[in-house]
Amino acid sequence: MARHDSPRKPSLAPGSTRTGIAAAAARLMAEDGITDYQQAKKKALRQLGLPEHTALPDNSEIDDELRAYRALYQAAEHPAILAAMRRSALQLMEFLAAFRPYLTGSVLDGTAGEYSQIDLLLFADSAKEVEIFLLNHGIDVQHANPRHDKVEAVLQIATDSADANLVILAPQLERVSFKQRDGRPRARIRSDELRALLHTTAAAHSAAQDP
Repeated sequence: MARHDSPRKPSLAPGSTRTGIAAAAARLMAEDGITDYQQAKKKALRQLGLPEHTALPDNSEIDDELRAYRALYQAAEHPAILAAMRRSALQLMEFLAAFRPYLTGSVLDGTAGEYSQIDLLLFADSAKEVEIFLLNHGIDVQHANPRHDKVEAVLQIATDSADANLVILAPQLERVSFKQRDGRPRARIRSDELRALLHTTAAAHSAAQDP
């Protein structure tokens, strides 16, 4: 009687484990719309059949794999999606200029995709001030849980291309350098820098399309 072996779980050599987890997590973020790094890492572990205590890659390693994945498998559509989100971010920053907005997160670093959200830092005397401003302009506002004790509130609104998280901070924190969960400095730019970035990337894309 023939024996039917069950499918083998994928295995990784010790030296490639972190890279394998990072690649699997990046694929989950790109294809399934997972935006939480820790959730993507844990699901990648399960997919790869690795024990829960396996050392995990940091977020920067996943970002590197995510850029590589988008360049390889989403090269046709990703630049347009990212450009649209950056244009929406710029319009929103100009609209919210009184609250000194900064763009941060995946839309800035280029890893954002169709499931991503726009992340803006706003500096205001109170979150209520921002919320009233939005409501007075007929913009629906949702509340999300802050992930940092210095954040007064996180307001969520919709834009033409993606939802946006408005992270409200006290004005005196504008000059404070924030770090991400993995210890990396959190990059951020003002609207003039974003406008320049859009111009530069559009010019580079146009040049790449020329025969």
